Amino acid sequence: MENYFFMGIVVTRSKLVYCLMNQNKVLKQGDTANEMSAIRLSISLLLHEFNLAKEQMLICAEHAGQYNYPLIYICENENYRLWLENPNKIKFYCSGLQPSKNYRLNSKQIAVYASRNADKINNCRQPISEVEHLKQLHNELNMLQTDSAKLQSQLFDQRNYMSEEVFNVNATRLIVLIKGLEEAIATVEDEIKCIFAGNKFLSQQMELLTSIEGVEHKVALKMIVETDAFTRFDNYRQFCSHVGIAPLKTVLKANQHFQYPVNVKLDKGIKTLLNEAALSIIKKKDSELRDYFIRKLKEGKDERLVLNAIRVKLVARMFAVIKANQKYQPKYSIG
Repeated sequence: MENYFFMGIVVTRSKLVYCLMNQNKVLKQGDTANEMSAIRLSISLLLHEFNLAKEQMLICAEHAGQYNYPLIYICENENYRLWLENPNKIKFYCSGLQPSKNYRLNSKQIAVYASRNADKINNCRQPISEVEHLKQLHNELNMLQTDSAKLQSQLFDQRNYMSEEVFNVNATRLIVLIKGLEEAIATVEDEIKCIFAGNKFLSQQMELLTSIEGVEHKVALKMIVETDAFTRFDNYRQFCSHVGIAPLKTVLKANQHFQYPVNVKLDKGIKTLLNEAALSIIKKKDSELRDYFIRKLKEGKDERLVLNAIRVKLVARMFAVIKANQKYQPKYSIG
């Protein structure tokens, strides 16, 4: 790809640090403010300086959550080719050569990664900006629901620990706040529904995911948000490692027996939702995963480890239906 130019970008809250390469040579490095106007101007100047057409340049950046939004917006509206990659894949490829906070070197290594792995880029046009909007709404919804739950809990707890007169005054204020939060929650939920209703790609993913037993709308929404519409991870094993449900084999020195704990330091939000889904499944009759759960318990397996195995199975099924673009077909037959 001699006539192709690769632009590696490190995205931070305040700025973008970039490196433009061609044929393994660094042509230019610099930075620009993480603002739409500044990003548009910087890319335009680079194209003009090196006499490039838009089709000759591939922009590669790591997933950086909401801080990617200005770059995504500019690339989609200006028809620049953008590749958002999992940071762990780039770090693994660079084999630990990446010093922390050295943004210039990081941007160069992203450009090198893009140039050597350009054949792996996903050419399918995904609704990136809409996914980002969905992530922002989802985060706002979680915040509003958390605040509402706190106020409702406070309202319930106060009744028995103060006089009725004082409680009535406090309750009036809390009820007004809770009502306002509930209205905001309803508004955000309507916006989320509008995004799915207006986007065939996302609505199809929702339909596929909810075809799986135990995967309700809340779980499916979290999975779409967490995986960037299933573009951020190559397979379910990577995602399980990311959220901390992949078993980690360790040896107990006392008796040399194996245990399979999980990483407790990662995303607890998705783990909680998956755990709720797993618990709902094992309570259902005529469920293949319930039969699996009972069988493993009879074999002497720890209940927590079996529940985690069910969580992993649910994730594997979700990735499978998205990849196959088909609804889940259970192998379990009743009777």
